[in-house]
Amino acid sequence: MDSPSIKQLPKVPGVFAALGPGIVWMAFAQGSGELIWWPYLIAKYGLTFLAILIPAALLQFPLTYEIGRYTLYTGEGIWRGFVKLNKKYAFVMWMVMLVQFLWFGAFASAGGTAVAALTDFPAEWTQRGQALFWGYASMAVFLGVLVSSKLVYRSIERIMWVIAVLTVAGLIAACTHPDVVSVLPTFTKGIFGISGDMPRTWEVGDATVLITAITFMGLGGFFSLFYSYWVKEKGFGMAHYAAHVIGLLRGIVPGGVGSADEVSMEPSAEDRRRLHGWLKILKIDVGVGIGGNILTTLMMCLLAYAVLFPKGIIPQEWNIAVVQAKFFELRWGSVGTMLFYVVAAAFLVDTWLTSIDALSRVNSDVVMSMFKGAKKKSLSWWYYFFLFIFAGVTAITMPMAQPGVLILITGVLSFIGVILYAVPLWILNYRFLPKHLPDFSRPSRTAQVLLSAVIVIYAVLLIAFVWVRFF
Repeated sequence: MDSPSIKQLPKVPGVFAALGPGIVWMAFAQGSGELIWWPYLIAKYGLTFLAILIPAALLQFPLTYEIGRYTLYTGEGIWRGFVKLNKKYAFVMWMVMLVQFLWFGAFASAGGTAVAALTDFPAEWTQRGQALFWGYASMAVFLGVLVSSKLVYRSIERIMWVIAVLTVAGLIAACTHPDVVSVLPTFTKGIFGISGDMPRTWEVGDATVLITAITFMGLGGFFSLFYSYWVKEKGFGMAHYAAHVIGLLRGIVPGGVGSADEVSMEPSAEDRRRLHGWLKILKIDVGVGIGGNILTTLMMCLLAYAVLFPKGIIPQEWNIAVVQAKFFELRWGSVGTMLFYVVAAAFLVDTWLTSIDALSRVNSDVVMSMFKGAKKKSLSWWYYFFLFIFAGVTAITMPMAQPGVLILITGVLSFIGVILYAVPLWILNYRFLPKHLPDFSRPSRTAQVLLSAVIVIYAVLLIAFVWVRFF
């Protein structure tokens, strides 16, 4: 950090007032792992892989916490830290990330499958055509939301709060049906690894599905790095001094990225006390995101085990977000079916919305920190530049394949992404930052061990995936 100005950590707000990034994290994560791949695995293989679910989610905690901690300490996005650490390596990671996110439009088309099933419109079109029509329509609506918002992040957070609350309420209601409650004892055993024999022969092609389910049990891959930018926009810790993206129709933030990379904590007893409070807030926020994700995914899996598995119904192809409507149909009949289509569309399209917003933030940060000439334009200018670029990419890539295939590509690349960024994240937080910040901000040895363990586990899982899939 070059000649940082010393500023006092802001006061720690109440827990409820600070919550937000974790809620966005939770609602965002619902768009693939919860809705698609874990129900797919349960519907096809019963409880065989259920015991992996909670450990896969808990792997996300050390990663997400450290990503958020970097921004809390410095006020800047995590990609800016990667660039400072090693610009060439950061550039390579950036290129891999861009390749991965060429396919994120699949979440919009997957959401379109649900709306198409709800409306059967346009009536004369094929199922694929209807799904794409609604995928493009949802893109246009949410793009309008981002462009017209006074403060972009605040709009995202409000939408995610609504989706998270309605989702949890709807799933709890669906899970109280007697047919679902009756399988709960067997399902609970599956959580602890007591699942019996695999009910059908393992298909090697599903190794990709399994790795995607593990990766997206939470956010996963480069998606997890988005958390840094939600923490930044929420104003955690030193991010209180960072600039925000302002709605295009409302105004532009002058001076580019602001002072985010120029601030440092005071070496005072008061900052020590406040830092302890902020770290507690960060842990709670990450815990809410991961805990909520575990709860809702388990409920989706319970419904899949009670409703889909006995009938051999598997969500796939252009029905990827449609057959799960039977979850709500069991409780509320045809009204429940329509309700689920609405929920599924919200699940998936909000994933596209949050992805394109976060991608625009990340790429703005990378460009402004990597290329000196980029600072001639403001942060908001670059944000909207990338927003429209990625909207165009979505429009082009959506028709190229079934949404499930595109999401699988994203999942595998995300898994590789964890390996690429987890090591520099460790170096940033445990070697780089301690040289520039007060001694009281140094992380514990336990935190170092936990992050190291996560890196090793992901490396082993990647090797196992390659072995199973290709040998």
